[in-house]
Amino acid sequence: MEQADTIRVEVAVQYRTRSWQTIEVDLGPAKAGPVDLVDPHVQGLAELGIPVTSPVRCLRLADQVAQKLHACTGPAASGRARDVLDILLIDTLGELNYSETADAALRVFEERATHAFPPAFIMPTEWHLELETLAVELDFPIKTSAEIERRFGEIIRELGPIAAG
Repeated sequence: MEQADTIRVEVAVQYRTRSWQTIEVDLGPAKAGPVDLVDPHVQGLAELGIPVTSPVRCLRLADQVAQKLHACTGPAASGRARDVLDILLIDTLGELNYSETADAALRVFEERATHAFPPAFIMPTEWHLELETLAVELDFPIKTSAEIERRFGEIIRELGPIAAG
């Protein structure tokens, strides 16, 4: 988080004095640049009568993937296994714009200067069980850690030449 000039806070959400949910929110400085405008679809808010502003300005998906890619492949990657599955999910849904993501990744890796882009990636052994468990819980189409590592490596290899070109 220090590399990203960001902090993570847990926010406990209450409704009519009763606990509802705890969420993690990453807070960082606003940067000039493009954003994604997203129509939020949070289950339960409408039923609770909580108005939701739409659309919501969000970090561009390409920037978010670039930051996750940097975090889960870098020297401080411990505890970042879920980022791998997040990136694969975005790719599986057809939401990953490779050109924008390669540009964003090149920028993030240069700004943070902890390791090179495209990164070399070997999945830590301690991530295997966590990723397989998450894949089953999320009904993810890829179930084994070997398949997850293979597809993640393919994405990295696809982004590298785009950024170099």
